Amino acid sequence: MQYNKILAVIEPDSEQQKSLSRALEIARMNQASITAFLCIYDFAYEMTTMLSMDERENMRQAVVDDRTDWLKNLVAKTLGREFVKVDIKIIWHNRPYESIIHEVLKNGHDLIVKGTQQHDTLESVIFTPTDWHIMRKAPVPVLLVKEHDWPKGGKIIAAINVGADDDDHISLNNQVTKHANSFGCLLASDVYLVNAYPSTPINIVVNIPNFDPSKHQETVKIYHEDCMVKHGKEYQIPSEQCHVGMGLPEDVIPDCASKLDAELVVLGTVGRQGISAALIGNTAEHVIDRLNCDVLAIKPDRFESPIKLDSP
Repeated sequence: MQYNKILAVIEPDSEQQKSLSRALEIARMNQASITAFLCIYDFAYEMTTMLSMDERENMRQAVVDDRTDWLKNLVAKTLGREFVKVDIKIIWHNRPYESIIHEVLKNGHDLIVKGTQQHDTLESVIFTPTDWHIMRKAPVPVLLVKEHDWPKGGKIIAAINVGADDDDHISLNNQVTKHANSFGCLLASDVYLVNAYPSTPINIVVNIPNFDPSKHQETVKIYHEDCMVKHGKEYQIPSEQCHVGMGLPEDVIPDCASKLDAELVVLGTVGRQGISAALIGNTAEHVIDRLNCDVLAIKPDRFESPIKLDSP
């Protein structure tokens, strides 16, 4: 997959911008352009309604100018002698995820890169509401950057679901594998396929006489292994790099990523919205929360963002 226009989301209070550094790595390999994008909003602005329009605008502009100078210096420092095209864009908006998606829709960016926040005391990261909103609603791939390096010759995981035979899942499996292979070529890294399959439900064992759970489990395992090998052959991934594990995806995929010391996990996310997102959640999000490497979240082919250019 070719990335031509990368949107690097800048954190407003950090001198170390993981998103910009990672975007530069990708841009070097793809000859891509980068937009360093910063969304700012000062809630004190809401308290200035007693001021004149000119006074309010001067206050807002002063904040924008200050952040513009800061971002220009930060980009120059990060670039050093790099010859990569980096534009700077600062937007005044009180909902960062909407401003990010508006920017993607308006200017045709094909990849969003955003850093995650490292927890101060635990070996984990904290995902902000903005992170989750972008993953669910952005119409392009979203790369969440953690602390893991991207060494040459590393390992990349494509987390797929070969047990599903509907067109949407098959299409998403293909998209995930293509993106993983693309990064594998760029980073001279091996690509591994990982798939989780369920254990035998207890109610079947209890309610069906003469049911052999071990035989059923072996049959399910063989089916998934055969599907994985077949899928791997389509993308020149050898069978020894196709991993199938029994259990929940949020257990199997992070465990495999840890054992392989993967630098990147590519997975699909359906972008579930509304009540179902709040109550049911998204399997991909449970997986992402437990990974200690970068994550590339891919949307299905026909996904349409709920955020539109004409939305407020």
